[in-house]
Amino acid sequence: MPLVDPFGRQVRDLRISITDRCNFRCTYCMPEEGMVWQPREELLTYEEIERIARICVQRWGFTGIRITGGEPTVRADLPALVEKLAALRPASGAGGRDVDLAMTTNGASLGLLAPALRRAGLRRITVSCDSLRPDRFASITHRNALHRVLDGIDAAVAAGFAPVKVNCVLMRGVNDDEIVDFAAFGRDRGVEVRFIEFMPLDAQGAWTAQTVVTYEEVVRTIDAVFPLEPVDRRGSHPAERLAYRDGGGTVGVIASVTRSFCSSCDRVRLTADGQFRNCLFAVHETDLRAILRGGGSDDDVAAAIEADVGRKWAGHTIGQVTFLRPDRSMSQIGG
Repeated sequence: MPLVDPFGRQVRDLRISITDRCNFRCTYCMPEEGMVWQPREELLTYEEIERIARICVQRWGFTGIRITGGEPTVRADLPALVEKLAALRPASGAGGRDVDLAMTTNGASLGLLAPALRRAGLRRITVSCDSLRPDRFASITHRNALHRVLDGIDAAVAAGFAPVKVNCVLMRGVNDDEIVDFAAFGRDRGVEVRFIEFMPLDAQGAWTAQTVVTYEEVVRTIDAVFPLEPVDRRGSHPAERLAYRDGGGTVGVIASVTRSFCSSCDRVRLTADGQFRNCLFAVHETDLRAILRGGGSDDDVAAAIEADVGRKWAGHTIGQVTFLRPDRSMSQIGG
């Protein structure tokens, strides 16, 4: 039987954060200093992660799993986890397809890891990169590592990942003058750039509506240089995709703020310390780690997930007086 929330949306996508640590300090994600890292023993083991994912795939036919962080590549022996998750198959009658296993990363370690991750069964990679200018990249991430990220993107393409996507969080007055530069980069490298509207999950709490670079602005700016046309319907995917009229590939915009896609959301989240979240902006979590380590059965885990999904709301209320900001920042929730 499928897992369905109170608004009739079938849940099919599990996003798994495997660490709260990162080798970057992106300003919209975590503070440069002062983070208190979760002790190693509080993080889910790979076996515990695989168990929760298996329940989702075999019991409800989940078809998508995405590994996130923090930065997932800082966790030791990552290919071993990929191999476990890639081996998952829906049970007979669960109604699902083979799992589409993907990962979001800052790309800095892909030059070393991309081939091993591909061999282990990872299907797709998304690399986060918010500037193509070395000085600005260093200002945003507090790391002089743009060359490593660009090398990582090339390594992912060379390893056979398809598609390779590049996520760029746009922030007004910070990097909104690089929209066309990123579009040209995607066309030249054969990767799909996806621009993300800045969301109120930054560690500093500096988000305002004025810092959001909207879908309309992004499309208008690119279309003036590289004419665009709409492509297939988005469905439950977060990005609205457009194609270059000259055949130069595609580009996407994740308009979480101005063109919310909550009505078609099919994803849930698992934090690195085993908390289940039914929405990125959820203010309530369910402690699956306690169930696992307390001797709970698969049925107990499933019942807890079903109960949490049963509380899922219609959508976030960013920009409205009813909006409640989650206690955790993006790095603690998982990208």
